[in-house]
Amino acid sequence: MYPELRSPMRPRYWHYWLSSLLLVALVPVLRSQNLPLKFDWITLGVAFWLILAAQSIFVAVLLALIGLHGAETWQPFITRCRENPVHAVVILVFFAVLVWATTILRGFVLTVDAVALLEMVQRRQRQDLQRTLSAILIPAAYLFFGFLLVLAYNCAIVSARFNFAYDPALAAIDRWILFGHSVSDLTHWAVQAFPLFFFRALEFIYFGMFPQIGAAIILVALGDGKMRALQLIGTILLSYYLALAIFYIAPAQGPYYLCPAHFSCFPSSLQSWNVQHTLIPHALALWRHQPIRRISTDYFIAFPCMHIVQPIIVLWFLRRWKRMVYALAAYDVLLVVAILLLEMHYIVDFIAGIVVALLAIAITDGPLRRRGSGILSGAESAG
Repeated sequence: MYPELRSPMRPRYWHYWLSSLLLVALVPVLRSQNLPLKFDWITLGVAFWLILAAQSIFVAVLLALIGLHGAETWQPFITRCRENPVHAVVILVFFAVLVWATTILRGFVLTVDAVALLEMVQRRQRQDLQRTLSAILIPAAYLFFGFLLVLAYNCAIVSARFNFAYDPALAAIDRWILFGHSVSDLTHWAVQAFPLFFFRALEFIYFGMFPQIGAAIILVALGDGKMRALQLIGTILLSYYLALAIFYIAPAQGPYYLCPAHFSCFPSSLQSWNVQHTLIPHALALWRHQPIRRISTDYFIAFPCMHIVQPIIVLWFLRRWKRMVYALAAYDVLLVVAILLLEMHYIVDFIAGIVVALLAIAITDGPLRRRGSGILSGAESAG
């Protein structure tokens, strides 16, 4: 037994205690704000356990192809197809059916997912497979229920605190940082300079941040085991809990709230436009204590920017696979551009996000980390 495991009050375990505390306090907090103890299980469950899971497996496969040796990833699959061509034919037929039933992109993603899952089953003994699934699913479940707490408390905070109170102050700080300009000015320039498909690409990058988390769970669980994957999720959840505390002190919606021309200039066909257009009245309804039926996917925290917090944490936990980190870092640079041009966050939100990420990592990470303790062999990747 590790000495650390005999000291449950160590900082690295604080996320468990905070999660438990938030769970115990959930009912009285929601009742104090006249909010229901009901969640939109269908929307949240489908979004997390089906859509995000499928995307996460696909991203994990891509990162594994980038960061691991071919002998651990694609070479056994190619060898199997050469030895049994029927195997390849079945996969092609499966892909064709999916393309016919959905789209080329979805068909490709689901086919890659299916092949990856079959490869994992074929390469593991039964007990090893159970251990693998446990190492992935338990941290994933912890993230799911932790994020439900975040959604509930973020609604409770908006009910108790005016959600737009600190937008003027954050916008003023931004203007100082940007020498009199603003994120809204940057977005308006981009709308005039670039075509619609450019913003659709930005949206793809923006919403593509979430599969990074799922892919990291898979890779860390396979490479370092369940405890390390739980440490990853604990770091993410701790950063969310810190963000909730900051949000209570300084609630803000984002630069699009203060921009009088945003909804008339920004392309209304974009999903981000619809999200922004929906969040403002939902926040006002909560502030006015208008009844809601259930807690769903509404997320109001602008300061700090969790879209920068979570990629930093992922990079930290994947850092020994250097080529994966390089690929994700390049993606995250584009993510920052997407966040700004979609007018989602102030510049100061990024600064706060970096501080929150570093603080969460400093609290939760420690000597429990063991290299080569997981299921993937050769985990010190080519870099």
